[in-house]
Amino acid sequence: MEASRREQDLKASVKISEESTTDWRGKPSNPLKHGGMRAAAFLLGLQGFEIMAIAAVGNNLITYVINEMHFPLSKSANIVTNFIGTLFILSLLGGFLSDSYLGCFWTTLIFSFIELSGLILLSVQAHMPELKPPPCDMVKDSAQCVEAKGLQALIFFVALYLVALGSGCVKPNMIAHGADQFNQDDKKQSKKLSSYFNAAYFAFSLGELVALTLLVYVQTHSGMDVGFGVSAAAMAMGLIIIISGTLLYRNKPPRGSVLTPIAQVIVAATINRKQVCPSDNSIPNSQLTLRFRFLNKACIIKNEEDSEEESKWRVCSVKQVEQVKTLISVVPILCCTIIFNTILAQLQTFSVQQGAAMNTHLSASLRIPPASLQAIPYLILIFAVPLYDAAAPRCITPLRRLGAGLLLATFSMVAAALVERKRRDSTVALSIWWIAPQFVIFGVSEMLTAVGLLEFFYKQPLEGMRASLTAVTYCSYSFGFFFSSVLVSAVNGATGWLSDNDLDKDRLDLFYWLLAVLSFLNFLNYLFWSNWYSSGVRVGGDIIDSDSVV
Repeated sequence: MEASRREQDLKASVKISEESTTDWRGKPSNPLKHGGMRAAAFLLGLQGFEIMAIAAVGNNLITYVINEMHFPLSKSANIVTNFIGTLFILSLLGGFLSDSYLGCFWTTLIFSFIELSGLILLSVQAHMPELKPPPCDMVKDSAQCVEAKGLQALIFFVALYLVALGSGCVKPNMIAHGADQFNQDDKKQSKKLSSYFNAAYFAFSLGELVALTLLVYVQTHSGMDVGFGVSAAAMAMGLIIIISGTLLYRNKPPRGSVLTPIAQVIVAATINRKQVCPSDNSIPNSQLTLRFRFLNKACIIKNEEDSEEESKWRVCSVKQVEQVKTLISVVPILCCTIIFNTILAQLQTFSVQQGAAMNTHLSASLRIPPASLQAIPYLILIFAVPLYDAAAPRCITPLRRLGAGLLLATFSMVAAALVERKRRDSTVALSIWWIAPQFVIFGVSEMLTAVGLLEFFYKQPLEGMRASLTAVTYCSYSFGFFFSSVLVSAVNGATGWLSDNDLDKDRLDLFYWLLAVLSFLNFLNYLFWSNWYSSGVRVGGDIIDSDSVV
């Protein structure tokens, strides 16, 4: 009796509305049984194992494509960047399906199985000789090597893009589903939500670190078939973990298409384009910002007798219009991170080959796999993210953090160009540790840029679009890797800097200098757009301070 009374008191004291969340059976969730950090921990486990699986594939994929499938270097680099670019752009599909139809849990579960099936197929192909071209040395005797074609190429690309489809749709949803375990209307849970995002990035960094050390070591010394098999096993572990937490999750039901409200604002503003915004109460001007004022016309009420369904496409709420304005306003900021991710693409492709052309021996019998150097940024992140969160001044806004990260990326390419020139001019093989600085600098850059971008988007007042917003941040990765493919092909066609499979004949150092210049110009472009965004927005004649917006 006393226990029942205490439980009732506790329920009354928890000022959380659970009407919009359900348990695994579709019934209203119970704040005493569902959600919180205990439930989110299962999503953190999935994130760690999923990134472990996909990073081990993506970061050493170029080695497999060249040595096993016998594609030329420039084509191999494009295969890798196209794969990673497609993976990230498919996150939009995952966010849309989740917010509109399936919900985060079911989207994550379904596409996790798809990702696992692709990893298994990759492992099978790497293990069976008849599914690959005959072995040969692409460095010493590339002319005699047979490029994968027909059924071999078909199986490879089907497996690769099953992985891309699965991982792309899983990524935004496992983060959003973890965040759904906390109610932002409750102060205590809102504070825990911030801790969850820190923990999520820590899990991401830890998974990358294990993939780029242990799993890449397995791929190098035991074969790519075993390596892909271990990646499949890691993904299977992630699936087991997320299923194990089913009884604890609080699930947010889908709310219908997230594109419809955006389309309604555009249609209503277009219909009312010839109308003049009145000064009376027929439109709440005092609540509308003056940026993109043409969209304010979507709030003009012309006919009180319109049916409710028709009026949704003729008259929109102020909140609805302001959300569309917010989406438009953040697009330039997102675009400024594309070059940053183009640089990331080089660290996963050409920098790996750059390391392979150097002395990889740590001792007479111990060698370091070139792909493992990509673990350096994540080793830094494991320590830097918690320290930054604890020590960084609160005046450092997400936009300032982004700017610092974009500027540092330039110096990463400067370091890469200088080392590559020294490697080409050296009469003896340089130690592979010479290219460590470019990874170290980029690690700090990624901590500032990636976390800053996530925080910036998360603070936008866009309710009901959490999975979609998370997916939008991944688009920057996608566009960056796609632009890398275009840039490599264009530079190769115009200059021939990357036309050979031998880096001693190519001019990778000049390509790195080109990226450094593009990165610095991108930083200047970012300064313009960030100042534009935070210059102060007029609301009803008043100016909101830029720091309060950011």
